[in-house]
Amino acid sequence: MHDNASSIPGPALNIGVFDSGVGGLSVLKALRSELPQAHFVYLADSGHAPYGERTDDYVLERSRLITRHLLQTMGCQGVVIACNTATAVAVQQLRADWPGIPLVGVEPGVKPAVAQSPHQRIGVMATTATLRHARFHALVKAHAAQAQVLAQPCPGLALAIEQGELQTPEIQNLLVQYCGQLRDKGVDTVVLGCTHYAFVHEQIAALLGPQVRVVDTAEAVAKQAARLFNALPHAQAKGPQQQPPSSLATVQLQTTGIAQQLHDIALHWLTLDLPVQKVNI
Repeated sequence: MHDNASSIPGPALNIGVFDSGVGGLSVLKALRSELPQAHFVYLADSGHAPYGERTDDYVLERSRLITRHLLQTMGCQGVVIACNTATAVAVQQLRADWPGIPLVGVEPGVKPAVAQSPHQRIGVMATTATLRHARFHALVKAHAAQAQVLAQPCPGLALAIEQGELQTPEIQNLLVQYCGQLRDKGVDTVVLGCTHYAFVHEQIAALLGPQVRVVDTAEAVAKQAARLFNALPHAQAKGPQQQPPSSLATVQLQTTGIAQQLHDIALHWLTLDLPVQKVNI
């Protein structure tokens, strides 16, 4: 594992990824598939989670501090904001703060849900903060003006998933409650609007029933990130000194919370057995 960006060999891309906690590991998994040559620095802001129950000012300040850390301290060439709430609250300001730097956010997959929905009855499971934000309402207006979009806030769910054990009675009770409300409203398509929820995708699908499609955007985000990052000059470097992709494809894990917790979850969910650095940001 590399201690800093300067030790990354050859022409590897160096990409920062952050989330309010461990949920963004679902996006990291898709990113590694799309960008096998890249070095990733994943930062879980677990010491300040969950963003979905914080004020906008708090989320913006955390997002700025972490983005600065990834770009300036870790030498990343771009950042993926693997958090729907942080994207909704902060991505516009972050792009203004760092013009010319690729900053990729994640948003609820309303557009693909509309394309898949037979009866245009779409549920969106997300944090309260994501659903209240003007960015979400603009997304619905732009892509689902003719559809019925039913927002389902899921307070407590991201925090429960953050603990790492996915089969707890607490998580099951929350999923029964939130999925039941959407099922009772007759939705035919449900969007997972929080990266944490990808890790309980199967449980959500089972509770909604086989007639309901479940939409996750991790792969679409990864493909967009690959387009942007592969266009960077460093990504185009070639020559006899270039090392095989397998020697460049590394991950560095950081957290503002408990290092052992991120280690165990990354090992269990992504089979990444890596040391975790505790950072104070």
